[in-house]
Amino acid sequence: MQSDLTLSNSAPDEFSPQNPLLSLDTLPLFTAIKAEHIQPAVEHILLANRKLIAALITEPKNLCDPDWDSLMQPLDDAEDRLDKIWSTASHLNGVMNTPEIRAAYDNCQPLITDYHSELGQNQQLYQCVQRLHDRTDELRLDTSQRKIISDVLLEFRLAGVSLDEDKKQLFMGLERRLSKLSNDFGNNVLDATRAWSKNITDEAELSGLPETSKAAAREAAKQKKLDGYLLTLDFPCYFAVMNNADNAVLREEMYRAFGTRASDQDSFAGKWDNKLKIDEILTSRAQLATLLGYDNYAELSVARKMASSATQVSAFLQDLISHSHPAALREYAELEAFAREKYQLSELNAWDVSYYGEKLRKQSFDVSQEELRVYFPVDTVKQGLFEIANRLYGVEIARNSRADVWDELVEFYDISRDGQPVASFYFDLFTREGKRGGAWMASCRNRRQVESTKWQLPVAYLTCNFGPPTGSEPALLTHNEVTTLFHEFGHGLHHMLTSEQYLRSAGINGVAWDAVELPSQLMENWCWQPQALGMISSHYLNKKSLPADLLEKMLAAKNYQAGMKSMRQLEFAFFDFQLHQMATAELPQQQGGEFVSDLLARVRSQTAVYAMPDFLRFQNSFSHIFAGGYAAGYYSYKWAEVLSADVFSRFAGAGVFDAATGAEFLNKILARGGGADALTLFTDFMGREPDVGALLRQDGLR
Repeated sequence: MQSDLTLSNSAPDEFSPQNPLLSLDTLPLFTAIKAEHIQPAVEHILLANRKLIAALITEPKNLCDPDWDSLMQPLDDAEDRLDKIWSTASHLNGVMNTPEIRAAYDNCQPLITDYHSELGQNQQLYQCVQRLHDRTDELRLDTSQRKIISDVLLEFRLAGVSLDEDKKQLFMGLERRLSKLSNDFGNNVLDATRAWSKNITDEAELSGLPETSKAAAREAAKQKKLDGYLLTLDFPCYFAVMNNADNAVLREEMYRAFGTRASDQDSFAGKWDNKLKIDEILTSRAQLATLLGYDNYAELSVARKMASSATQVSAFLQDLISHSHPAALREYAELEAFAREKYQLSELNAWDVSYYGEKLRKQSFDVSQEELRVYFPVDTVKQGLFEIANRLYGVEIARNSRADVWDELVEFYDISRDGQPVASFYFDLFTREGKRGGAWMASCRNRRQVESTKWQLPVAYLTCNFGPPTGSEPALLTHNEVTTLFHEFGHGLHHMLTSEQYLRSAGINGVAWDAVELPSQLMENWCWQPQALGMISSHYLNKKSLPADLLEKMLAAKNYQAGMKSMRQLEFAFFDFQLHQMATAELPQQQGGEFVSDLLARVRSQTAVYAMPDFLRFQNSFSHIFAGGYAAGYYSYKWAEVLSADVFSRFAGAGVFDAATGAEFLNKILARGGGADALTLFTDFMGREPDVGALLRQDGLR
C-alpha cells in the first residue's frame, strides 16, 4: 500500500525546486541527490528557520499569552524541515560514505551545531516557552504537550540559556569543537576499518572457515580484481574468522588489526590515531558540565535519563557485576580446562577465546552458529519477523517497489493496520564498501498531525551489516544476526507505531535514552521462542523447518557463557561511566597522557575474566561513546535489558503471542513514545517498578 506522506510544512516559495533535497513533501529522491545539493539545502533551511524564529519572538501574542499553535506548532514546523534535510544527509554519510558526501556533511555539521546552540541559548525564545509553561492549566494542555514543554525547558537550561554572555560563547565553542571531534573520530574508525585487508590465495589457510564465509571472501577478492580470497574487518568476515578459522596465526593477525583500529598500534603508522581526539573530547565534555554547574559529564548526561542520579547508575552497574563476574570466571575456567585437555593448548590467548568457545559449545550442546545459519535465509527471517509483528500488534507489512533507494539491495516496505497506512521503512541489510559498520535505526520522517484530518506518517531507516548474497546463494544469517535484525526492528516499531500527534513526543523523540532500548531488546526474545522459530527458519535448500532436536540443542545453549557476555557489556558500560565521572582537573592532560588506558586497566581489574594484550586500543574505536549518542550512557543497554526482561515476563506468562498483552504493550509503551516519562509508562504496563531480578533469571545468573 502506498504511504500517505503529505506534509504540513510545505516548502516556502523561495525554496529552489532544482535541489531535490528540498522536495520536502516526498520521500528522499536518493537517485537524484548529489553531494553538491547538501550544503545549499542546509543553508536554505537554516536561513528560513532563523527568519521564522525571529518572527516568533517578536510576535505580540507570544510575548504575552502564547499558546500551542502560536509558538510550538511553528517551532515544530521549523524542526521538521531541518530534520528532513539533515536526516537524509546523515543517512547518506553513513551508508554511502564517498569523499564528496563526507566533505559536504563535514562542512554542514558546524552549521547545524551553531544553529542548535543559538536556538538553545535564545533567551527571548526561552521566555516565550516559559510563559506557555505557566499557562498549561489555563490552556488545558494534554499530558504529551506538558511533557514536551518541560523537556524543551530542560534542553534550554542544558544548552546554557542562563549563562553569562561570555560563558555562552565558550559553551558554543565547546559544542562546535565536540561536534567536529566526534565526527572526525567516527571517520577515523571507518577509514581504518576499510583500509585493512588480507589477500589469501592458498585456501588451506582458511581451514575451518564456513563455505558461506569463503564464498563472501572470494566475491570480495573478485570485486577488487584479486585472485583467491579477501579478508576484511567488516564484522561478518571478522566474526567468521575469530569463531571458526583453525589458523591461530590468522586469528591473531585479524584480532590485532580489529583491536588496534584508529590507534598508534595499527598497520598504518597511526594515520588515523584517535588518542588525542579522545582526550580532547573528554576534556571538552567535562568543561561543558562545569559551565552548567555539574560536577562531571556523567551527572549532566543522567539529567536527561530515566535513572535518577549518577550514584544510582554506578550502584546498578556494581550490582550486576557482583552477579555476573563469578559466573564469568567459572565459564572461563571451564573453557581453559577444555582447551587444555581436548586440544593440549598450554595458553588460551585472547584471539583463541571465541574459537575454542565455539568448540566447547559444539561439544556441550552439539550446535554451532554456522550449523544454524543454513536455516536462516534472510528472506525467510524477514517474512517470519513480519508475521510476528502482525500477531503481536495487528500490522500488515508489504513490499513497495516504487520508492527510490540508494543501493539496489535496499528494500522499502509499508505498514498498515485495518487497511489504513501507518508507516514505512527502508531495509538496508548488507555490508558494502563505504558503509559504516554496525546496525542502527534512524528516522527518515516523524509522525505528526499536520492539519485536523491530515497526518505525516513515520518512516524509518533500518540498517544492518550482514554478509550479502553471493552468486546464486541467498544471504544466510547466524542466529546472532537474526537477533540483531529483530533488535533493530524493535527500534523501528517504536518509531513507527507511535500514536503521538506531536513531533517532539512521537516515536523515540522525547524517550529517555536509557529506556529507548526497551522495545528493541524486547523483540530479541522472540528469536528464542519455539513458535516464533518455526516462522523465521527453514533450510535454504530443502525448505525443511529447523529440526526439533536442533531446536532443543539451540534452546539449551541459550545461556551459554551468559556471564562472560554480560561482563563484556558491563565492562564497556563501567568504563564509559567511570570515564565521564572524572572532573575537569582529573582529565588527560593532567595525567601524562595515559589517563584513558590507565582507567580502562583499572576497570578491567574489576570486570575482565582474562588478560587483554597490551597492544589493544579498544577505546580508539569505541564509537558509541566518542562518535555516537551513548556518552555516559552505554549503561543504557543493561538498564533497558532489565526493563525488557521484566516486560517479557508478562508475555511469557500470558503466551508469547497473546494478542491482549501485545495490544496493551502497543498502547501503553510503543504508541506513547515520549508522551510521558519512561518510568510512568513502564509502571502503567507492569503495575510496579522494574525488577532487576528479571534479567538475572532470564540469563540464568540467579
